[in-house]
Amino acid sequence: MTDLPKWDPEGAPKKPLIVGIGAQKAGTTWLGQMISQHPQVWLPPFKEVQFFNHRFLPEHRQWLPWHFKRARQTQEKRYAAKGEAMPPALDDWLDRITRGEMFTNHWYKQVFAPAPEGTMPCDITPEYSTLPDEGVEFVTDFLPQARFIYIIRHPVDRAISQLKMNLTRKKKAPKGVEAWLAEIDDPVLYDRGDYATYVPRWTSRLAADRLLILPFGLIARDPGGVMRRVESFCGLTPHAYRGLNAKVFAANAELSVPPEARAKIRERLEPQFDFIEQTFGKEFSGLIR
Repeated sequence: MTDLPKWDPEGAPKKPLIVGIGAQKAGTTWLGQMISQHPQVWLPPFKEVQFFNHRFLPEHRQWLPWHFKRARQTQEKRYAAKGEAMPPALDDWLDRITRGEMFTNHWYKQVFAPAPEGTMPCDITPEYSTLPDEGVEFVTDFLPQARFIYIIRHPVDRAISQLKMNLTRKKKAPKGVEAWLAEIDDPVLYDRGDYATYVPRWTSRLAADRLLILPFGLIARDPGGVMRRVESFCGLTPHAYRGLNAKVFAANAELSVPPEARAKIRERLEPQFDFIEQTFGKEFSGLIR
């Protein structure tokens, strides 16, 4: 027996039926915190499985070992803070997915093995949104029953949020306009929000009944309504969620992007605004922030 909620220690390997594919810094953590509360959904006890990007984005492989090492440490600290030992079932599962051969097809299905019968396993990994064409083809073939959720955020807001996150991790605080302008030259800031490139890869392979695209601004305007749409899309019964209005990962208030740098980011991302409006319409475009 185990004190873990929604956990089957004898569960068979299985594939996820719900996949949150992004975008980065566009509410995926909030979505994970909400949908994990639903009794019909099961998420791993850490965010982001990172399976498909490991396979198709080789540049990600250098930091993925750190990601899973941190996942174990987070669980250890969580239970230590409560003065409790980590449940043996969780400890055994973490051993299975962090040691030995990782990122194989069987390994991915092992990640979701503890999902009890009757629940829908869920993987929320925003890096998936940036997969190359062959990666999207593989995902949609490998997960023929899964439903996918893609959240679109205002391109400039998203890029700045990512920039602040990266600077905070590096413990950097640019001083002056020129220093900020140097920081915004990082191509990663623009790649993660390149909707014009990435969205068509998913929409060309998934019909509307398998791909839900939501504007980020709805999370603040009507979080309950967002979850009703997610439930309807995934075939879930209505649920009462805790913390619907909680702000996740608030930006570092000590980092203030100067107007000159923000204007430069806007200039570089102008094609993304055109794409969003042409693809989803003005009403959707008005809800991305």
